[in-house]
Amino acid sequence: RVLLGCFLLHYAHRALIFPLLIREGKPTPFFTFVLALLFCAFNGYLQGRSLTTYATYPPGWLGGSRFITGFLGWLIGMAINIHSDHILRNLRKPGETGYKIPRGGMFEYVSGANFFGEILEWFGFALACCTIESFAFALCSLFILSSRARQHHK
Repeated sequence: RVLLGCFLLHYAHRALIFPLLIREGKPTPFFTFVLALLFCAFNGYLQGRSLTTYATYPPGWLGGSRFITGFLGWLIGMAINIHSDHILRNLRKPGETGYKIPRGGMFEYVSGANFFGEILEWFGFALACCTIESFAFALCSLFILSSRARQHHK
């Protein structure tokens, strides 16, 4: 339940809170939207099914080092992701256009701090879950988000 709650908390934030906070921006291409929707639906099913049907954890799992380390990675990653999104949302004043380099937070260390936070979040989740499904999701996140981070960096 705790692990499923972590997954659901991320997507509740991403689907319900994040859209209310964003300002005007470029519209998302329809094809990109459909691919993201299909990926999230399939992955949501896969993670939910894995955690509710197949994953079994011994007594004391929540107090073990793998869970605690993974949970902290997930929590820190989510905090970095949310804080980085806040920095990105506030780069430009209303009506202002043009590119600005983000400063502050993890942007002082990596140019794609929001992507870094989400990658950390899902690898932490994978460590806390210790399932092949969560590890596969972390790898997919790494490949997809590092590609986007590279494009944004350029």
